[in-house]
Amino acid sequence: MSGEHGDERERSGPNRREFLGYGVAGGALLLAGPVACDRGEPGSPPRDRREPAPVPDVPAFELEEVSIGEIAEGLAAGRWTSRRLVELYLERIDATNLRGPELRAVLETDPEALAVADRLDAERKAGRTRGLLHGVPILLKDNIGTADGTTTTAGSLALEGSVPPGDSFVAARLRAAGAILLGKANLSEWANFRSTRSSSGWSARGGQCRNPYVLDRNPCGSSSGSGAAVAASLAAAALGTETDGSVVCPSHACGLVGVKPTVGLVSRTGIIPISHRQDTAGPMARSVADAAILLGAMTGVDPDDAATAASAGHARPEYTGALGEGGLRGARIGVARRYAGFHEAVDALLEAAIDAMREEGAEIVDPVDPGPISAMAEPEWECLLYEFKADLNAYLAGLGPGAPVRSLAEIIAFNERNRDREMPWFGQEIFLAAEEKGPLTDSAYREAVVRARRLAADDGVDAAVDRHRLDAIVAPTGGPAWVTDLVNGDHFAGSSSEPAAIAGYPNVTVPAGFVHGLPVGVSFFGRPWSEPTLLRIAHGFERATRHRVPPGFLRSVPG
Repeated sequence: MSGEHGDERERSGPNRREFLGYGVAGGALLLAGPVACDRGEPGSPPRDRREPAPVPDVPAFELEEVSIGEIAEGLAAGRWTSRRLVELYLERIDATNLRGPELRAVLETDPEALAVADRLDAERKAGRTRGLLHGVPILLKDNIGTADGTTTTAGSLALEGSVPPGDSFVAARLRAAGAILLGKANLSEWANFRSTRSSSGWSARGGQCRNPYVLDRNPCGSSSGSGAAVAASLAAAALGTETDGSVVCPSHACGLVGVKPTVGLVSRTGIIPISHRQDTAGPMARSVADAAILLGAMTGVDPDDAATAASAGHARPEYTGALGEGGLRGARIGVARRYAGFHEAVDALLEAAIDAMREEGAEIVDPVDPGPISAMAEPEWECLLYEFKADLNAYLAGLGPGAPVRSLAEIIAFNERNRDREMPWFGQEIFLAAEEKGPLTDSAYREAVVRARRLAADDGVDAAVDRHRLDAIVAPTGGPAWVTDLVNGDHFAGSSSEPAAIAGYPNVTVPAGFVHGLPVGVSFFGRPWSEPTLLRIAHGFERATRHRVPPGFLRSVPG
């Protein structure tokens, strides 16, 4: 599982369909649990495109764009209590999730959150604080398990009401750091690994999540609710998960910083999986500093996730110390031109980003080639089908005898019985293809793993980094957000997530500007365990350009 899942196939090289073809409420919220169960269609009636796009009435919010560091300072100074923070974020969710812009970014909030906040306030009053996250509310994607007042469902009605027997490792780490787990964010159902014609951000439980910058546009990725929620300040930050693009794409589309860590830096135990080779959870935040704070709290060797053993000696309990001043000075950065060229305006933003990095003292190597995404796509797809079946069945078995479904086959049958609710817009072709796969001992699977690794890592990222002695590779994260289309599915224009995702390497996306009011990011990726270097570079770029601005909740692109 793990994480991310979902990935969602936010793909570029081959577009989503080409890739898949290879394989070939009004009222007070009051912490009342589910908050996005009204599954109406997104969007509004057609209007004269010459009219300016109207902005929904979204009330002013005192925590808009407030950073984790600023919250920590405010708590220490007595400006807020943790209880008051929870109340404020709940009011914000109530005003924007099912009312106003109807973001549909949050599935449910934890009825225990106020009590947790009270306990953390008492600790602070007694002189004990656990760090910068003490008493700070954050959201989790709804495939990250928690044993609290919320459920963990991957957005599916098949798991409705499911509460795992314990917290996921990463949730437990965040609680230990003092974070308040405010609730669960909407997502692309099953992390966007159900249909070749899905709409990112749609789940049967939550309906279609919207992009808070332009509401008829898609928030991208499977961590769509996490991205939309953080962009709109429904929480201080959030966790997403990624198999291939599900952290970086929604972060890019929603004007955020997203960190897809090296696989093994963060445990996947207790996260609904797609692939044990590629899954990971990662922070999504409004600044590099906030993402670094969250990342440090998430790391740790987990005896139940063998991949984390490799993080010993690489993981850090905090990453903010890697940021500092002059993060771009002397950095050797290669430009992956192969992953650009799909949109003129995005190319212009890439050129501006390169110029800004040069001005800050970076040494630019242009071009470098991490390899063709089209060649990586086929073996990746084969691997994911095998791994999804094996890993999901193992996760469901771990839920115990009370699990509402016990296998992928049972989920398929549930969806067929509930076709009107689960499959009103698209089907489950990916589920059916995965169910046909054999065990992980099949030669076809083993050969695909070797080929995927060679293309993405050995002949891809590793070769480019070694050949040019790079600290990082830069590329556009993706294209501008497309108009959400439940009938035809997603319309990915471009992507650079694949090499790092398939190799299991880190990837950090940072806002790089706007195209017709839609955020666009650039990604920095490189060798495994290079998070400190990538965060330093990303922070330097962020400080030099300062592209992050809050969303305006436009109904559509003006003009």
